[in-house]
Amino acid sequence: MAAVDAATWVREFAALVDRHADELTALDAAIGDADHGTNMRRGMTAAVAALDDSAPSDAAAVYKQTAMVLIRTIGGASGPLYGTFFLRAAAAIGTDSDIGDFARAFRAGLDGVVARGKAEPGDKTMVDTLTPAADALDAQAAAGASARAALDAAVSAADAGRDATIALTARKGRASYLGERSAGHQDPGAASAALLVLAAREALA
Repeated sequence: MAAVDAATWVREFAALVDRHADELTALDAAIGDADHGTNMRRGMTAAVAALDDSAPSDAAAVYKQTAMVLIRTIGGASGPLYGTFFLRAAAAIGTDSDIGDFARAFRAGLDGVVARGKAEPGDKTMVDTLTPAADALDAQAAAGASARAALDAAVSAADAGRDATIALTARKGRASYLGERSAGHQDPGAASAALLVLAAREALA
């Protein structure tokens, strides 16, 4: 992946977060601290500003710089989790332009989130969005699909995973303190993760 493609993904994610920040905060108000949208907007705005200030030479450098900014600027668990996603993606991304290279980096990012947050599918977290998206990317890449087809499949899978969190009872994070009362609400982290996948399609397909 070229640096410009990686930067375009980050910029598109920032734009989507900005557009949906109030929605993310409203979701978080129901089962969390009511600050997810605000925190994500602050972090992604800073990530774009960092890209404007410097031009990393390759995709790995873009992801690493983004990770460091997010860890510094996003409060709560989201900063370390999104930062870890981009750090692991930085270590795995290559210079190929095919969807398989991106799929491997995305999977590495997911593995980092799982390791950092100790969450599994079904825990009502961003993992419920990222896991089906990664599975779709892997399957499409293995089948030799185009980038558009693979990313379309990833968006559909991510959206389904996000929506499935509504019925779940949270087992991780602040929402888990609510127990059964967390059911019936969409997880805000799953919602922002779906924007991450959507941004990839808009930037890379």
